[in-house]
This record gives sequence, C-alpha cells and structure tokens, in this order.
Amino acid sequence: MQGKGNIIVLGGDGFCGWPTSLRLSREGYNVTIVDNLSRRKIDVELGCQSLTPIETVENRLAAWREVSGRTIEFRNIDIARDYHELRTLLVELQPQTIIHFAEQRAAPYSMKSPKHKRYTVDNNINGTHNVLCALVDAGVDAHLVHLGTMGVYGYGTAGMSIPEGYLNVRVDIKGQEHEIEIPYPPHPGSIYHMTKTLDALLFYYYNKNDGVRITDLHQGVVWGTNTDETLMHPALINRFDYEGDYGTVLNRFLVEAAVGHPLTVYGTGGQTRAFIHIRDTVNCIVLAIQNPPARGERVKIFNQTTETHRVRDLAALVSRLTGAEVRTYINPRNESLENELVVHNEQFLALGLNPITLSEGLLAEVIEVASKYKDRCNLSKIIADSRWRRDIPLDREGTPVTVGTPPVAA
Repeated sequence: MQGKGNIIVLGGDGFCGWPTSLRLSREGYNVTIVDNLSRRKIDVELGCQSLTPIETVENRLAAWREVSGRTIEFRNIDIARDYHELRTLLVELQPQTIIHFAEQRAAPYSMKSPKHKRYTVDNNINGTHNVLCALVDAGVDAHLVHLGTMGVYGYGTAGMSIPEGYLNVRVDIKGQEHEIEIPYPPHPGSIYHMTKTLDALLFYYYNKNDGVRITDLHQGVVWGTNTDETLMHPALINRFDYEGDYGTVLNRFLVEAAVGHPLTVYGTGGQTRAFIHIRDTVNCIVLAIQNPPARGERVKIFNQTTETHRVRDLAALVSRLTGAEVRTYINPRNESLENELVVHNEQFLALGLNPITLSEGLLAEVIEVASKYKDRCNLSKIIADSRWRRDIPLDREGTPVTVGTPPVAA
C-alpha cells in the first residue's frame, strides 16, 4: 500500500471518528475504519435519528473515493466481542497507529437503566482491553491514541488548575517530606465516565508491563458539526446529535433555538464545562499521531480542550443571538449546582495547536445547519429521560428565566 502508513480508526463511523478518518486519509495515511455500527443501532433504539441526514457507510466511502481519489477500507468488527477478528486485522495491517473512538460515549445513555449501565461497561472496558491484549498478543508495536474525557477528573477542582494527567504531591516518608508524581485522582460522574477512568488503569498497566505506547486524550465537550473534509460532498456530512442522551449542550441549544424549543438549562446552569470544536478534535488527533511517545515512555496524557464556559452563560449567548426562551429544569444528574473549572492544555499549544474558540461566526455556522434540517427534529426527544438516581424527578416543563439573571438554586 502507498502512503504514510497504516492507521486503524476504531469507531470511525461516529461523530468524532468520521471526520478524523477523512482528515487522515486526505493527509496520505492508509485508513481502515473498524466499526460495528452500534451508534446507528442506538438511533433506532432511541427512535431519534441524526439531525443531519447521514448516509450509509458504503455511500460515505464511495463519496470519499469520488472527491478525493483515496480509498478508506471498512471492517465491521465488534472489538468488545470479536477478539480474534481484531487480532487478525492487526497482524494483517501492522498499523503504525490505532485511534480508539469505539466506546459508548454518552453519560446520560449510560445512566438510563441497569441494561444501559451494563452495556456501557461491557462494551467500553472489554473493547479497550481487547485492543491492548491483541497488540501484545500479536506483537504489534502500534501507537494507541485513545479519546478519553475531561469527566474522569470530575468537575470539582479544589481551587486548583487541573494538570494534564499527573499531579505533583508532597508526602511524608519517615519524617522527611518528599515530592512525588501521581496520576491525578479520578472522580467520575457517571457510568460512562467511570469506564474512561478504568481505561486509564488498563493503559497504566499495559504501558508498565508490556511497553505499549499510549496517548490518552482527555477531551472536553465537542461542539460544531463539519470539517473541511465533511463539506466536500453532501454524502460526507457529519452526524448531529441533539436529543437528551447524545446531544452535547451547545449543539443542543442551537437546535432548540432553531425549532422554537426553550433552551434546556439543567439545575442553576452553574456547571462549568470544558469545550472544543470538532475541527480542533481532528487537529489534536493529528498532532498526537505526529508526536508519539518513545518506547519506554509512560502514558502521554493531554487535556484536549480549548476553553471553558458556564452553561447558563452559553444559554444567554444563544438566546441573545436567536431570541430563544431559556428555561431551567430539575437536573437529572447527581452533581454540584455550581463549579469552577480551570484546565491546563499547554502540551497541544506547544505542539502548534491554534485553538478555535467560541465566536458568533462559528455559532452562526452551526445555527445554519440546525435551521436547514430542523424538520428532521423530533421534539419529543429533546428532554432527557435519563436520571442518575430514581428519586430525581423527571421535569419536562421547566421554569422560564430572564436572560442575564442567574437562576436561583432550588
């Protein structure tokens, strides 16, 4: 095969995996997507399709060949169950890099029921462990780049800035104070976030025991829809989730504004979250591939985020731009009403990332997408029915608030 080398993108049909696959193919890598199409099956389960009309995998890949002249291969493999098929593929392709997006990625979906909790753990942990085990078993020295989440840290910072994975602490050893470095203490807020925390322990072990080269990207909330590559042909458009389980907060607000639904602010809206545009998600993956850890180096951990915002401030911004009503709803999550969040992201900046930050121009781009496809919106699916505990009421009505006035805690 011609090109820069073989790359496998696990979960390459998904929201982050698809635009990443296209970018890597355009840059000259030989890309193979491995996906069991589970996200499409979840659309059927939830009775809610992507706001944008996404084509079948076959049509997507045919369109990419047409506009780029390059071929992306596709293998339908469930990495959580089909270990031998996965191992065989690694031996066949001898990839230089494996990008791991193949996990159930929604916190609300992971909390819907015991069935969904168990599925998220079974899928995510088995899948990650199968990849690591297969790399060692097959003797393949590939760099594993994993898409994690800022949620492994939790959202309470103890008044400090969250470092990139590792924390310097002082400990007393026989009366003498010593400084040591430890992984930042995890504080997952959902079953989904817990699986990403367990991933980190698997990475630590396989890196220590077997020398597997790993980069773990703790990513913020993704917003936006398209990249340069997904705009090259209508059949390449990226998926756009807006419903209560998979719709990320800013994209959800923009769809709600387009269809005339109140903006859904949960609790006081005092939650501060880290954000990143989908284009920067792709840019960060490319930078991680270009800067792999050396053999024997510990797990590289990057905070893959470019800015932080408070949820009620985002709602106020979208309301000012669109005239949308803002409502607060009982928060289905078990979390603090208010939190501060300061995050280090110096490593990607040092590698040359030029961050795309929130701007009215970019918001207008997403509003245009939401308006174009608003007739595909299922209004009944906007309010999440997932709750973190059974005693949390399900609120479908909400309470109107005046934009610019902080909501009062219940």
